[in-house]
Amino acid sequence: MSEERVFSLRNPWFTWSVGGTLAIAIVGILIGFIWLPSASSAFGDRGLWATICGAAGTPSSWYSGSSATAPVPSEVVVLPPGHPTRGAGDSIGRGATIATQHCSMCHGVLGTSQITAPALAGQYTDAVYKELRDYQAGRRQNAVMQAIIAGRSDQDLHDLAAYYTSLTRGPAAETPRAGEEPDANAVKLAMQGDPQRNIAPCAACHGELDRKGAAPWLGGLSSTYLAEQMRAFASGARRNDINEQMRNVARQLTSAEIDSLAKYYAAMR
Repeated sequence: MSEERVFSLRNPWFTWSVGGTLAIAIVGILIGFIWLPSASSAFGDRGLWATICGAAGTPSSWYSGSSATAPVPSEVVVLPPGHPTRGAGDSIGRGATIATQHCSMCHGVLGTSQITAPALAGQYTDAVYKELRDYQAGRRQNAVMQAIIAGRSDQDLHDLAAYYTSLTRGPAAETPRAGEEPDANAVKLAMQGDPQRNIAPCAACHGELDRKGAAPWLGGLSSTYLAEQMRAFASGARRNDINEQMRNVARQLTSAEIDSLAKYYAAMR
């Protein structure tokens, strides 16, 4: 009987089996994590490392900002309102007075202006209220908004939200050319997301599929404004999203995807 050890490099059968297994593993990794993702249009032109991370279902980069030592981004958790109360009319009237005196210059008398600020007409009550609270607390930065909201009572904020919600939404900020179809990748990101990159569908929070409390309706808003906000979330300049929900999504989007999503929603009614 041979006394040669089985698990020895001197054993040709062991050497060839280990070498063959390693070769198959390396080829499988190259195909599964590099070649196939690179050949897929879903990953776009994002570089080798981002492609590998996307195939593995992990972020290609981790946020290295200073939010860990900063104050809690937003403590405002707002639930969608229930049935209208008898005081709703009075609240809308008070909100209309405040809006006419302090908000109409930027947002328009009927909340449909898109020139310097987002249109607010028909926006969800809880979404408007949360943003006003975040401006007041300094968790969302804007010199004009904070100066206007600073001295307002909580009831004033509720009244403003009720007023803007009561208005009829205006036309879409942008109208596509005749026969022009929405960007297919933007539609996919909005309605399906991209699980391989940990991107949830926009419509799961902002309407169409479902809506989370305080998430605003995006349809019809200016593409310039929408793209600006997504880039602010991606860079960490804006951080009033609870649990970093928007930042986690925006960081995974390419610049082209941000622009296409902004145009998709700008043309929506």
